[in-house]
Amino acid sequence: MGAIVSDCGYFALIMPENSLQVPENLSFPDAIALTQILLDRFSDLADADIESTVTALVATENGARGFFVTYLSNDRSLADHPSAAIVTALRSSPDIVSELLVKNLAMSAAMAVHHRRNQDESAAQGSDRVQRRSLDLIRLLDLPQMRDLAQKLHESAATGRGEYKAFLDRWNYDAEQRQTIEQAVSAVM
Repeated sequence: MGAIVSDCGYFALIMPENSLQVPENLSFPDAIALTQILLDRFSDLADADIESTVTALVATENGARGFFVTYLSNDRSLADHPSAAIVTALRSSPDIVSELLVKNLAMSAAMAVHHRRNQDESAAQGSDRVQRRSLDLIRLLDLPQMRDLAQKLHESAATGRGEYKAFLDRWNYDAEQRQTIEQAVSAVM
């Protein structure tokens, strides 16, 4: 029987072989908490366990969103040098991963502008780190969908129309932030 581990108000089932189990119908907050447990236990887990856990997380949008928000913003350097297990797992869901990484690249670029306007350099540097890590993963994964999505997001940021208009409008990005998004996603195209 596995052990129950609590972290961030979430209970994860740790199996005897030290792997994590990702429950079906994982919520976004639960995915964040489970990813935090994964990162806390990263050095204790075998590559196969890391790969299977991340594969299960990124198989759904909630799981992938929770994984990326935690993994990309974490203070540890794990995301600066993604393991082969992480890369393989991310490639298992190319559509979900591509969409979220391109959006993370755009959102972190726009948030860096926002934080610098508010003279919060520490938060701006955190957004810069997420932007850099997102771009590094995009380049490392080199999925064809990413270039197409980046092109569409670039077009929407430049013209105020297109597939990503609603996304940009929902976050209320202004002209400077949209220009910053254009620059960020052009590195992918």
